[in-house]
Amino acid sequence: MATKALKQVTRVITAHRQREGGGFIVRRPLPSGSFDYADPFLMLDHLGPVVYGPGEAVGAPDHPHRGFETVTYMLDGEFEHHDSHGNHGLLKPGWVQWMTAGSGVLHSEMPSDELIKNGGKFQGFQIWVNLPAKDKMVRPRYQDVPPEDIPWFESEDKKTRIKVIAGEVGGVTANIDTHTPIYFLDLRTTGSFSLRIPKEMNAMVYNYHPSPIYIGSEKTKIAESQLAIIAPESESVAFEAAEDAEDGSGKKEARVLVLAGSPIGEPVSRYGPFVMNTSEEIAQAINDISTGAFGKIPGSIERMRKTEEANKRRNAAGKD
Repeated sequence: MATKALKQVTRVITAHRQREGGGFIVRRPLPSGSFDYADPFLMLDHLGPVVYGPGEAVGAPDHPHRGFETVTYMLDGEFEHHDSHGNHGLLKPGWVQWMTAGSGVLHSEMPSDELIKNGGKFQGFQIWVNLPAKDKMVRPRYQDVPPEDIPWFESEDKKTRIKVIAGEVGGVTANIDTHTPIYFLDLRTTGSFSLRIPKEMNAMVYNYHPSPIYIGSEKTKIAESQLAIIAPESESVAFEAAEDAEDGSGKKEARVLVLAGSPIGEPVSRYGPFVMNTSEEIAQAINDISTGAFGKIPGSIERMRKTEEANKRRNAAGKD
């Protein structure tokens, strides 16, 4: 799979912390500062990791989306989804939800009743992927995929494993259907590996794990919570675990998300949860949500009550 020409890192961005949804903290490397769009990727949020006490877990009560896709990937904890089209799902560790908001949806993403009651570890990711103009008003669609339906690739030396959420690695193809060509990979390595990514794609790598990793032809060291932007030239990205294990047995396992996609190359007009091509389309989305065109979800008052109670409990305990 390796090629002589290797891609290199052109920029490294350290995620900033900010409060989102009903009051939870995310680490966000994209958008950040002057780097606000990695076509077709609009946003990357690292949710947690956090350990909630009983009654402390919060999520994102009812809110709208239009014109793009949200991708949620859970590592720990549980997220419960409801929407204005009557859909409902429970995302557990290892699950992925690929939601095409399209013409518009009102939905909520809340911790499960069990997580609220008992507390526990919570960690995951949400990625926003843009849609081309021709697909921005398609009917909303959900792809809820359990971990047993997400394939893994393993290198010949057994030191690298890659969960193929979207795209293809070494003949292992994802089960998720995407509107534009996308790679979404969870790469874990204790050695070194060269990953082929088509050179016409924009690519980036996010380190969500404490162990650092070397990336690219110049072995740029990427620490936890840092995002590496990859040059589009060449068709292979080199990865190498960077930190020795304490027992001298080899390298500590490095874990990163790899995102790559074919650029859409269209104008982007965005306002909060709406991403369209023109300001007129944004104005229409705002009008539609204000007039009730997105519908309603039963139980909205109860979800807000749970959120307020959880925030009061965390604030009393001096937690974020």
